[in-house]
Amino acid sequence: MSALYTASSTASGGRQGSVKSSDGTLDLALSMPKGLGGTEKEGTTNPEQLFSAGYSACFDSALQLVAGQAKKRITSAVTAEVSIEKQGAGFGLSVKLIAEMEGVTQEEAEELMEKAHAVCPYSRAIEGNVKVERSAVAK
Repeated sequence: MSALYTASSTASGGRQGSVKSSDGTLDLALSMPKGLGGTEKEGTTNPEQLFSAGYSACFDSALQLVAGQAKKRITSAVTAEVSIEKQGAGFGLSVKLIAEMEGVTQEEAEELMEKAHAVCPYSRAIEGNVKVERSAVAK
């Protein structure tokens, strides 16, 4: 498989350090969320927020792709709620994807949601490793 695009970022200092993309577009301070025992400093982010931002954007793009293939014109917004949880001796993630769509029925929205999940690179990457709950809402 040949890469179509490669992103590169470097983190230092772990959850209380920083992360920067190779092109400098992202240059963010990190802090541990209060829910994990940290101080959650204002103006900082954490890995789960970054993952939820990437997943929601990628999934919305996949949703637009499959809607176009089905000749449906939709307006959509996708929310990805990423949780970190204790799993055995370590930790794991779970995700709730909520897609709101205008321009389709509830049944069509649910069908598009499943098709998008099948093609989204993030969904495919975590398949079998991360529980992903999906809900589609036609507006």
